[in-house]
Amino acid sequence: MPVILAGTSAFVCAQPYYVAATGSDSNSGTLTAPFKTITKAVSVVKAGETIYVRGGTYNLTATITLGKSGTEDSRISLLAYPSERPVLDFSAQTLGSSNRGMVVTGNWWHIRGIDITGAGDNGMLISGGSNNLIEQCNFYRNRDSGLQIDNGASDNQVRNSDSYFNADPPDYGDADGFAPKLTAGSGNHFYGCRAWRNSDDGLDGYLRGANDISTTVESCWAFENGYLEDGTDAGASANGNGFKMGGSDDKTLAHNFTLINCLAFGNKAKGFDQNSNRGSMTLYNCTGHGNLVANYRIKTELDAGKTLILRNCAELGGTVELAAFAVQEKNSWLPPFATTAADFRSTDPAGATGPRKSDGSLPHIEYMHLAAGSDLIDAGVDTGLPFAGTAPDLGCFETGLSSVASAGAPRTVLFYPNPVTETGFLRFTASTAGRCEVRLYDVTGTLVATLADQQVEPGEHTLRLDFSSIREGIFIYDIIINSERLGVGRLARTYKPL
Repeated sequence: MPVILAGTSAFVCAQPYYVAATGSDSNSGTLTAPFKTITKAVSVVKAGETIYVRGGTYNLTATITLGKSGTEDSRISLLAYPSERPVLDFSAQTLGSSNRGMVVTGNWWHIRGIDITGAGDNGMLISGGSNNLIEQCNFYRNRDSGLQIDNGASDNQVRNSDSYFNADPPDYGDADGFAPKLTAGSGNHFYGCRAWRNSDDGLDGYLRGANDISTTVESCWAFENGYLEDGTDAGASANGNGFKMGGSDDKTLAHNFTLINCLAFGNKAKGFDQNSNRGSMTLYNCTGHGNLVANYRIKTELDAGKTLILRNCAELGGTVELAAFAVQEKNSWLPPFATTAADFRSTDPAGATGPRKSDGSLPHIEYMHLAAGSDLIDAGVDTGLPFAGTAPDLGCFETGLSSVASAGAPRTVLFYPNPVTETGFLRFTASTAGRCEVRLYDVTGTLVATLADQQVEPGEHTLRLDFSSIREGIFIYDIIINSERLGVGRLARTYKPL
């Protein structure tokens, strides 16, 4: 069927390719004569084309490598066939670092709706590939991290995906749920993801080779990590943190982390852990509950010019251990708050591993939502994130919004963090394809810079904006698509936290 590629006006006959467990690689790859392997489909697909994988279990031993690249306007798509769920089962692989399930070395891929299990190492490794979108995928029972980003891979988005029961015998000390670590690049973004009962950490940003990179984690849950699938302790080598925001062998490397609306509970060690990270860490509206060692532990000195900021965060049933240099506003452990279980509708995490909504978003749970009458409601400070009342709530769930990214949120464009030092992020939804510009004006109305000028497709986008050449001050950002204003907002540029 003819389709129009975003950003063009020409009609292109883009025949999708199909893969089915009952197919044959000698087939033509049509719906009625599908290929048998994804590898065969990858060998013939081109930029702007799509591979559909039919449901069922594919028993595999060889790593699937996605080495081709699409473009910004013409991604290559690897998608589950509508209403079907393909499972790529690599259980026959032997334990070892050469035995990954899928390795993505190319750029501009869109991978959606696929399960990867049983790999001898990572379920998926994004190795050097950039600008890839991974969504609604599951990574489980792999023998290292479910999804790892490495080898300079940058600006990848992982959305509404789950990673659980990953474990690496015999010491169980490296298998994380999600792992933007070691030599990862900058600008990787996780949204709406869950990581639970991974033998090491839920999300791990430990560095070995990379330095001064940035990662954003938004609306993600990390829980019961450091334990095996059956709930038993994975052992002394298994760290068991929810969100590990960096660290390095010599304790000198910087991983700049932004965490927004994240939830960490029931982990064997810490919920939100610095782990000797020397970079900036910004936590807005996060919640920690019942993590055995600490809900928050960020105590080590940072590199010059780096900042630690926590605003509108909440905790229950644990400890908060923060350095004196932390910039804090309206957190539940600060006066005048005296947070108890009565502030929450439920402290029972039942349903946290339940099925996602039909659009792939996180399930609704009552757990850690604020109870009516809690003084944590409308008690926060405005950080640029959406809120429903007179001010933001404390913690990761905003009362009155169906989700953090609710379509009914009062703001069209979200900018964070605010104030910004060198890197900021704009999240917005484009209703049509077109040219997107982000303009920055000073308070006199003078145009200071155009921070972005690029083609976008319909859907939700997160733009990473570079403020390193912008002076200190108060500015207005204006986002425009096809000469029409989508949103406007105010931000502060500072070298030190306000």
